[in-house]
Amino acid sequence: MTRDTARDVRRLIRPLKGALRRLLQQLVRTSSVAIPPRGNETPAQRVLQSFLRDHGVRAQLYATDFIEKSGNPLVRKNRSYRGRMNLAARLTGTGRGKSLLLNGHIDTVPAGKASWSRSPWSGAYNGGRIHGLGSFDMKGGLVANAAVVCALKKAGIRTGGDILFESVVDEEWGGGGGTIAARIREGGADACVIPEGTQLAIYRATRGGFVVDLSVTAGDPAAYFSNAEVISPAIAFGRLLGWVEACAKARAKIRSRGPYATFSDPVPVQVLAIQANELGSETPLSVPSRATMRVYFQFLPEEDVEAVIRSVRDSLKQFAAKDPFFRKYPIEWTPLIGAPLLGHELPADHGWTRCMARSAAAVLKRKPIITAAPFPCDAGLLHRDFGIPTLLFGPCGAGAHNPDEYVEFDSVLQTAEILLATALDWANG
Repeated sequence: MTRDTARDVRRLIRPLKGALRRLLQQLVRTSSVAIPPRGNETPAQRVLQSFLRDHGVRAQLYATDFIEKSGNPLVRKNRSYRGRMNLAARLTGTGRGKSLLLNGHIDTVPAGKASWSRSPWSGAYNGGRIHGLGSFDMKGGLVANAAVVCALKKAGIRTGGDILFESVVDEEWGGGGGTIAARIREGGADACVIPEGTQLAIYRATRGGFVVDLSVTAGDPAAYFSNAEVISPAIAFGRLLGWVEACAKARAKIRSRGPYATFSDPVPVQVLAIQANELGSETPLSVPSRATMRVYFQFLPEEDVEAVIRSVRDSLKQFAAKDPFFRKYPIEWTPLIGAPLLGHELPADHGWTRCMARSAAAVLKRKPIITAAPFPCDAGLLHRDFGIPTLLFGPCGAGAHNPDEYVEFDSVLQTAEILLATALDWANG
């Protein structure tokens, strides 16, 4: 990888700058929210398909509901794929190189109930940032992927290996259905990059994840203002929070020998939500009879995740057995998405890691940071289950899954340049 190559990819990407910015704004303004079991991704997929076709790239939409009857054990049973469409394009190579998969997800989480300073669908461009739901997670990355195939097509460059572009559904909420459908239909590749927001760092590993709801029902709501004693699970939940804190402290002592070795808390345990009664003027003042806590556990790629979850459940049973309240009112254990997500790790000296690092260094004019992701994603599926060496590399931004999400547009262009340089290096090597 030379400075000439870095200059060449910039020359190929920069003429697309205005069109790419407009595409990203249009994608943000087009809802692709997924709320299990369904998702509304297809309108945004059509926007992306139209852009690719306008730039000479043949892209095909296809239904994903065939996976429901595929018998594939990876498919989650609590999802519906009716009307949810993947988008795929392939630039066929000469057959004398390695193939590269550019994977990304089009679905977003909901905007939530918290206040945004501007509309989640604004797509506003201000101060070099594009604002709105999904801008950072991960429509900015998808636009970078699209820029790669459009630039190659416009320049008439045919790489040695195939370049596969895909925009998939059902990544959020730990689904993975879009990526599973893509592998069944489109096959594999010699390497994959997912441009999730990484702040222009290379993530060679991802964590596993598991979300569980802990619920307790106690007392009788009819007893409020009727009996002298009213039982509330909300107070006892203070002790349950203490158990979660103890779990978090125990897990924080775990140390990784891999890319998570530098993380101060490599396997965090986080409380995502606690609910008893709703706060608001429409909720009467009353003692709740049911309370729920949503807890998020993460795992190192090398951990035996099923064994960790069994250990956590055993610890919870021991805690409940010692507490008179929870002995009488059992704690319900309800996994939110079903089976846990698994992480992955690609060696630092793997050819794909070295290739990405070379390209990033040439374009950024500095040595790139190579680390691990603080979240799970479809990389675990691609790497573990489909045998495709996978890295994450994407733009800068903030606010994923939160109000006022944004992506820095110049970093989207930088991502596209680095991905293009990497594609040329890898697919022609």
